[in-house]
Amino acid sequence: MRIIYIVCLVLMLSSCSTDINDYQGTNPKFDIKQYFSDQLTAWGVVQDYQGQITRRFCVEIEGTWDDNKGVLDEVFYFDDGEITTRVWQLEKLTDGRYQGTAGDVIGMAQGREVGFAFYWRYQLKVPVDGETYHLWLDDWMYQLDQDRVLNKTQMQKLGITVADITLFFDKNVKQCSNRVAS
Repeated sequence: MRIIYIVCLVLMLSSCSTDINDYQGTNPKFDIKQYFSDQLTAWGVVQDYQGQITRRFCVEIEGTWDDNKGVLDEVFYFDDGEITTRVWQLEKLTDGRYQGTAGDVIGMAQGREVGFAFYWRYQLKVPVDGETYHLWLDDWMYQLDQDRVLNKTQMQKLGITVADITLFFDKNVKQCSNRVAS
């Protein structure tokens, strides 16, 4: 009985999700290729399932594009001194759709830009205390103006949110100060 209750709860909660098409006609129009070109910086926090901030970080990003193929080279500086990297290989498809992969991404990430929003979904290998978890990420980005983007991400296991990530991107800042979150 408990399993049935959990399955029903997960299905009910997943049916309440936002649709990218809800942002049709909003401005400024988010152009991923334009925004993620050159250097930019973002700052973020990771919150556990109870909302407690467990990590802070700064990330330096360098984006390059050749026609509809792009590379995002990311270096993460965490408040505990850990430094990690991720290199995204992106491709712009039709109708505002994108796909991409990176070394710690399982399979192919799928995304779409509509209005001022971009939705990106993928499965990520996340190392925690010597174990690697495969978590689904629902990644929402909202372009606030030509230089700034807000990013909200839910990390899920078996349809249950286990963590949230919030980031703020700024194209005017080219590197992390002190290369750690403060």
